[in-house]
Amino acid sequence: MLKIGVAGAGHLGKIHIRQIKELTDRYQLVGFHDSDPAVRAAVAAEFGITAFETTDALIEAAEVIDIVTPTLYHYDVAVKALRRQRHLFIEKPLTHTVDEGKVLVRLAAEANVKVQVGHVERFNPAFMAAQPLLDQPMFIETHRLAQFNPRGTDVSVVLDLMIHDIDIVLSLVRANIRHISASGVAVVSDTPDIANARIEFDNGAVANLTASRISLKNMRKSRFFRRDAYISVDFLDKQVSVVRMKAIEGEPDPLAIIIQPGEGKPPKELFFEHPEVEQTNAIRMELSTFADAINNNTRPLVSIDDGFKALEVAHKIIDQVQAKTNFAAARQ
Repeated sequence: MLKIGVAGAGHLGKIHIRQIKELTDRYQLVGFHDSDPAVRAAVAAEFGITAFETTDALIEAAEVIDIVTPTLYHYDVAVKALRRQRHLFIEKPLTHTVDEGKVLVRLAAEANVKVQVGHVERFNPAFMAAQPLLDQPMFIETHRLAQFNPRGTDVSVVLDLMIHDIDIVLSLVRANIRHISASGVAVVSDTPDIANARIEFDNGAVANLTASRISLKNMRKSRFFRRDAYISVDFLDKQVSVVRMKAIEGEPDPLAIIIQPGEGKPPKELFFEHPEVEQTNAIRMELSTFADAINNNTRPLVSIDDGFKALEVAHKIIDQVQAKTNFAAARQ
């Protein structure tokens, strides 16, 4: 079993601790560190685990470090862990800045360790059920809306929420980005709380992404369009819907939905499917597969390179939003 330590014991950190404690065939939880002494005492009592006084002490005791601190502190903890050649699971986004991310990519290569970034939606059971159907999507539309929660507002909504969908899009569209346009506004915090981005790829694919943390209801839904098929993935309710167009063979069902693609083209029939979604715990699965990558010396399913690419695109979107904000302010 791998000796693992958790850095950060806030809301998400406690979820990670709980899942690691149940992965007894993968990990031995040596303990955790949190910068708040009151949190250290409370979490140690709640879970019956060791609270380390410092990050250095935690790193010394573990083979794997699970970083679940606020984003602003990812870099400092990760650098210490990588310099001690510890395997690293680091929550998304990889770091706060692109320059910090570049340093971690270099240090990870020098240390020759495994690093996985916590883009948990890759392990969402609805996305996993739909993934075999998502070959060569040409238009993607995502909506990730959340009710306001002060937790996470230390960074832009792009790094807080939209980056999930950026990673999903980059994992599916295997082409270089040709152009990015974006806009957004800050409403209740000092950084953008709602943003929209359009990403155009060299192969003609387009992704339109919307993220908000000031909505009246929660929504995490993506729609993928490819030739002759439309796939809807509900990441929140964990459901998949598929609409396909197929050529009519023989006499059509009188109740079938028939469409006419265009003049001179043969009619097609619409088929509706709802693939079965196996209900699994995404956080447990990402932590479990990371242990497998370490033990089997294989590439993590969401590598540090994947995390860095998503971070780069996120910051290009943030730069676009900021440029438009500055332009609007200058005109007032």
